[in-house]
Amino acid sequence: MKRRNKVLVLACRFIVLMFCAHLALPGTGASATTPASAESSRPMDVQGKSVPQAAQQGQPLSPQPSGQAPTPLGTVPRAPGEKSDFERYVSGKSPAAISLDIGQFGYDLFAKPPSTFAPSPNVPVGPDYVVGPGDAIKIDVWGRFEGNWSVVVNNDGTISLPKIGVFGVAGVSFKELKELLHKKFSKYYGGFDMNVSLGPLRTIQVYVVGNAQRPGAYTISSLSTVINALFESGGPLKTGSMRNIQVKRNGKTVVTFDLYDLLLQGDKTRDLRLMPEDVIFIPPVGPLAGIAGTVNTPAIYELKGETRLLDLIAMAGGITGTAYKGRVQIQRTEDHHSRIVFEGDLLDIEHNPAKNLVLQDSDLAKIFAVADNSKTVTVTGAVANPGEYGVTPGVTTVKDIISLAGGLLYYTSDQAEMTRVTATQSGPKTDIFSIDLAKALAGAPQHNVPLQTNDYLLVRTIPEWSIYRTAAIKGEVRFPGTYTFKQGEPLSSLIERAGGFTPRAYLRGAMFTRERVREQQQRQINEMAERLERELSGAGAAQVATASSPDDARMVQFELEQKRQFIAQLKAARAKGRIALNITEMTTFRGSAYDIELEQGDTITVPSDPKTVQVIGSVYNQSAFVYEQSKEYGYYVDLAGGYTSNADKGNVFILQANGTALKAGGSFLGFGQRLGSGDTVVVPEQLDRIAWMRNIKDITQIMYQIAVAAGVLIVVF
Repeated sequence: MKRRNKVLVLACRFIVLMFCAHLALPGTGASATTPASAESSRPMDVQGKSVPQAAQQGQPLSPQPSGQAPTPLGTVPRAPGEKSDFERYVSGKSPAAISLDIGQFGYDLFAKPPSTFAPSPNVPVGPDYVVGPGDAIKIDVWGRFEGNWSVVVNNDGTISLPKIGVFGVAGVSFKELKELLHKKFSKYYGGFDMNVSLGPLRTIQVYVVGNAQRPGAYTISSLSTVINALFESGGPLKTGSMRNIQVKRNGKTVVTFDLYDLLLQGDKTRDLRLMPEDVIFIPPVGPLAGIAGTVNTPAIYELKGETRLLDLIAMAGGITGTAYKGRVQIQRTEDHHSRIVFEGDLLDIEHNPAKNLVLQDSDLAKIFAVADNSKTVTVTGAVANPGEYGVTPGVTTVKDIISLAGGLLYYTSDQAEMTRVTATQSGPKTDIFSIDLAKALAGAPQHNVPLQTNDYLLVRTIPEWSIYRTAAIKGEVRFPGTYTFKQGEPLSSLIERAGGFTPRAYLRGAMFTRERVREQQQRQINEMAERLERELSGAGAAQVATASSPDDARMVQFELEQKRQFIAQLKAARAKGRIALNITEMTTFRGSAYDIELEQGDTITVPSDPKTVQVIGSVYNQSAFVYEQSKEYGYYVDLAGGYTSNADKGNVFILQANGTALKAGGSFLGFGQRLGSGDTVVVPEQLDRIAWMRNIKDITQIMYQIAVAAGVLIVVF
C-alpha cells in the first residue's frame, strides 16, 4: 500500500508540474466546464449492422428484408458498406489472391420461414382448377325458376342435388364443372341462367421425401405448387439435388423440376400444381463444380448433363469487368488426388473446344483479376493538378507531363527535382537530378528528358513561399481582429498595428497561444497519461491476483475502476498552447526577450483587470474573492474557510495570471514575486496520508480545477 501511494504521489505531482510549466492560465480566472461541453465530448455509440453469424461461418443466409438489395444466392454476402470487386479495383485495393470462400448455389433460397411463401386460400381459382373431395360448390340459378345450393364434394368424389340426384365431379376442371352442372339442370329445367363458384379451398396432403431439410407429409392448400411444398419442407439439403426434383403421381414421374431455371432465368413453367397424395422426391445432389474469382456470383454449382467451362461461367453471371481473360485455371480431383488439369486463357474460348473443357464432378475453376501494370509517373508541387499520370516510357517528356498537369503556377521556381528508381540485379538504384524548368519547357534535350515508369517529379515553389500569414489579436486593443504579417515581424509590431492597448487592458493577464506549442503540449499530456496508465494498470492486476479474500478482491476491482476514470480524465485534457510572456507597456516591451517573432495562427488575448483572486483545492469554500492589493495568499485562504485537515500546507502554490507558477512564500518556476489580480491559489491534498479511494476522488477534483485554471479542458464523465 505504501509503495502504491508513493507511486501515485510522484505521478500526480509530476502532472501538476507539467500543467503549471506548459499550460495556460486565463486572465479572467477559472471557469467550470459546461454540461454542454462535457456532453459533446462523450464517445458516441456507433450503430451498424453486423455480419450475421451464418455469413461468418460460410453458411447460407436468409433473403434480405423488403427494401434492401438482394444477396446473390449461394454466396457469402458482403457486410453493409463493403466494397464490390470493381470498387476495390478502382481504389487500388483489389485482392491479389482469389477467395475460395464460396458456398453451394441456391440453397439459401429456403432459409426464410415457410409461412411467408404459403399461397393464400382466398384467391380466385382458374378454369384449370381440378375439383376434389372437400371442395365447397355454390350454385345460383335464376330465370324461369330460381334457387341456390351449397354442396361439398364427398370423399367418394360425388355431390347430391335435389331432383338431379347424385353424380361424380372429382377430377374434373372448374371449367368442366360449370358445363357438367348446366347439362344436368337442363334435363329438368329450361329458360334459366346459372352461376357456379367455389367456397373456401380445400387442403391436400402431399409427401416430401429424399434429401429434404424436413421430409414428411404436409397438408397444404389445393392451389400449392412444387415450390410451395419445397418451402414448407425447408428445401433440399446440401446433399440433395436442386436440378432433378421429381413429382410422382400414381407411381409415375409427372414432372422433373430444375430450380436453376427459377434462380437463373426466373422460369416457373414447370412448377406443377400439386394433387392429393403427390410425392416430391429430392434425389442426391449431382456432380458439383465450383467457380471462384472475378465472376459475378462465385459459388459451387450443380452440373446437369454435359456442362462445359463457358456454361459454368454463364451460371455464375459471367465474368466481371476486372477479369483477366489471359488466364484461367481448372483444378480437378482424380483418383483422390488434386491436380491442375488446365492452365490457359479465355481469349478465344467460344471457338476453341480444347479450351472449353467438359467439366467433371469436384472441378474448381479460377478466374483471375487483371494485374496492376499501369505505367505512371507522379507529379507534385507547384502545378495546377498534381497527381499520377499515364506515360509512354521513353516517349513522354517533362514538358509533356507538365502540360498534362495543367501547367506551372505563378509562384513556381525554375528548379524541379526528378527521382528515378531503376531495378538492378544488386537491388534498386535511386537517381535524383535537377531539372531547369525554363529550359525543359523550351525543349532543351538535357532538361526535357524522357520519363520512365514510376518517375517522381517535384516542381518546387519559390523559396519560402507563402501567400500570407495571419495572427489574431483580441480583447483590450483599439482594433482587434486577424492581421497578416511579414516574415520575421515581432509581436510588438502586431500590437502597434492594432492601435495599441486600451486604458482597460490588464497586461499582466495577457494570454499568448501558438499552435506549434499546443501540439507539443498535447503530445506531452498524452505520453504522460499513457505512462501513468501502464504503471497503475500493472500494479492493479498484480493486486487482484494476490487478493487474500473476496472482499479484498472486490475492493481492488473498485480501485481499478477509479484508476481508469482518473486516467480517462487525463486523456481528455486538451492543451491550449500558451506561452508565458511578460507583456508590459510598449516602451519597455518592444525589443525585449518576450517580443517574439510571429508564426502562422498565433493568437494574443488582452483581458481587462478581473480584480479577483481564486482559491481552489483543499479548502472549505473554493471560490473567487475580490483582489485587495498587498494582501498575501494566506489572507485569501482564510476567506475560503481555511485549510482542511488533509491540506498540504507546505506545497501551496500560486498560478499567476501571466501563465507562470509561484510557490507560496518564494519564487518557483516564474518571474513574479507577489500575489496579483487574476491569480489562483492552489492548496493540494496530502496524498500520502489518505486512503486510495479518497485519493482518487480528491485527486480527480484537484486535477480538474488545476486544469481549468491552466486553460485545459477536461471532460467530466
